[in-house]
Amino acid sequence: MRKNIIYNILLSLTNILFPLISFVYVARILGPKGIGEVQFVMSFAQYFSIFAAIGIPIYGVREIAKVRDSPAKLSSTFLSLSTLFFLTSVIMTLIYFLIVFIHPYFSNNQPYYIVAGILVFLSFSYTDWYYTGIEAFHKITIRSIVIKLIALALLYTFVKTSDDIFNYLWISIFSILGNQVYNFVDIYFHLDIKNPVLNFKPHIKPLLLIFGATIASSIYTLWDTIILYFLTTPEIVGYYTVSTRLTKLIIPVITAVGGALIPTITYHYSNQQIETAKSFIKSSLDVTIFTTIPVTVGLMALAPELIDTFAGEAFKPGIVTMQIMSLLPIVIGIGHLLSFQLLIPFGQNKAVFVSMLIGFAVSITANLVLIPMFLDKGAAISAVITETIVCAAYYYHLSAENKFKIHYNLLYQTVISSLVFVPIIMGVRMAFDNPIVICILSIFTCVIAYSILQFFVFKNIGVFKSIIQKRTQL
Repeated sequence: MRKNIIYNILLSLTNILFPLISFVYVARILGPKGIGEVQFVMSFAQYFSIFAAIGIPIYGVREIAKVRDSPAKLSSTFLSLSTLFFLTSVIMTLIYFLIVFIHPYFSNNQPYYIVAGILVFLSFSYTDWYYTGIEAFHKITIRSIVIKLIALALLYTFVKTSDDIFNYLWISIFSILGNQVYNFVDIYFHLDIKNPVLNFKPHIKPLLLIFGATIASSIYTLWDTIILYFLTTPEIVGYYTVSTRLTKLIIPVITAVGGALIPTITYHYSNQQIETAKSFIKSSLDVTIFTTIPVTVGLMALAPELIDTFAGEAFKPGIVTMQIMSLLPIVIGIGHLLSFQLLIPFGQNKAVFVSMLIGFAVSITANLVLIPMFLDKGAAISAVITETIVCAAYYYHLSAENKFKIHYNLLYQTVISSLVFVPIIMGVRMAFDNPIVICILSIFTCVIAYSILQFFVFKNIGVFKSIIQKRTQL
């Protein structure tokens, strides 16, 4: 378990550092307009990829975790789900290209959309759900790091001017698909598929529920970029993209511990070890509180310097947008715990579907109302409102026996420890005027201050130890 958590955190850090390093470079070369155009093309293609997935990346983790001790059932489950995935990928690819070639809107940048179609067709090659289910996090992590390093080298080699948008698109696609295709091939070399048994029927009903939830979720998480593009300009999308990326970069690390626990929780629940599963969830909630609150305060306070450092002067109109979206780590972190560690492992797929359907309705309404008035800031407000309502809906749908109590002492102590960041950052700003220096010194000092308060004053060092200790006792 300890290695799985470490590998999952390492993978999450890789998924943060690669976009961060690459974006710092690309933002200054392509500018808000170029970034906005590529982001729209990628978002449009990813819509179809999500449809092609029909909920398998979520559902597959649970199903693989259930049968990981039986090679025959493991092979049958993987082959059945991956075959479904392939068929839906082909169907969605045909629909995607039909729209791109027929609708006149896509004629201007048609080559971009044709290339992005590769993302749709190769959607089925995404197999992280299989590796997560068998808890082979090391394979996902190592391969992802290698592919991202190659992509980074390609970026610095082939993206030199504002005219290299096409090269940037190709490299972005490679950074996503390179690892996926390799993992897919590797599974087929190592899985026992001599006498494959395909059984689709048991998966259809639960997949439809998760698929509906996934579609609703994807619409309200990608919808903002697309509607922003249609109602405003590529520059506004560029500002919003920078704010979104900087705000959401840390979220994979926040959810990494919980992500590593999903197969463990599912395994214990399927074996009727309910209290053991709940103990992991309780510890995961403490970690979520401990990490998301300081991240939110830090992002909000350092937004001007972070945007200046990582994107440049041209993206400064996105500062307020980033400050609004700084609330997302808290809401998404808790929402991830409620949905992926409680509702889905405990078989409450319908509750997730209903909650995300509510989010879908709220997102469409809020975006259509707020974007025309407040542009990228309106999209940011909509995102925060939507995620908050979805999170509340998750909690509402929990059964009475599954609801947990928040560790309020930890909550209060974490808020107090995080608010110390404000005078620290203000003091650093008074002493220095270089945004890079302010970022580095502020982050370093805030981490030290937070650690001293939490570990030595409030004695909360056990927050992270508890998960490992519980697993050791099993």
